[in-house]
Amino acid sequence: MLAELKESVWKANLDLAKSGLVILTFGNVSGIDRRRGILAIKPSGVPYDALKADDIVLVDLEGNLVEGWLNPSSDTPTHIEIYKAFPEVGGVAHAHSTYATMFAQARREIPCFGTTHADHFHGPVPLTRLLVESEIAAGYERNTGRIIVERFAGLDPLEVPAVLVAGHGPFTWGRTAADAVETALVLEQTAQMAFGAMALDPHLAPLDACIQEKHFTRKHGPDAYYGQKKEDRRD
Repeated sequence: MLAELKESVWKANLDLAKSGLVILTFGNVSGIDRRRGILAIKPSGVPYDALKADDIVLVDLEGNLVEGWLNPSSDTPTHIEIYKAFPEVGGVAHAHSTYATMFAQARREIPCFGTTHADHFHGPVPLTRLLVESEIAAGYERNTGRIIVERFAGLDPLEVPAVLVAGHGPFTWGRTAADAVETALVLEQTAQMAFGAMALDPHLAPLDACIQEKHFTRKHGPDAYYGQKKEDRRD
């Protein structure tokens, strides 16, 4: 089971690199085995083109090494805080993708200007507060996770599966590591379109709430009808 987890996380990390969302050794993806309380994550500083499934590191939810000979990602404590707070989450991705990071650095949420955004995020993509000096000095990565969790008070993390960490960049998640990477790709496309729309009209208002709701619920609501049902298979 853990071998399968490592394999899936390895593939998700390769997909993150292939998507163009990361360069050099930037970014990381993790996945979790909830029953065992063990997560698998990319090792720190290893180039994606050299990454092997056996390199993926296993740690427990206290950050203790379970398996591996390389250091886990320096962002591991951030991932752990997300997993602890959001029990439905099975995979987390972090990238410094250009447009989403621009919004994070400008300390601006990504408003919902169109239906592409509404299809995937139930409202604006939220922004955390900045860390204070004491939070940076001790437990920086863990506190990054904690301000993400803090920002999601009153929000459903599966309805808004992304966050912008102020001054830093985006984290995304989903039920699997592959889902987290897919959301990172959608987030970057959404951020780019929002940036362009704001350039064309700096005073642009968000899309009307009724059409935002329609587009989100037709894909994710209790009566969702977008796409094909699993049993609706055709030759």
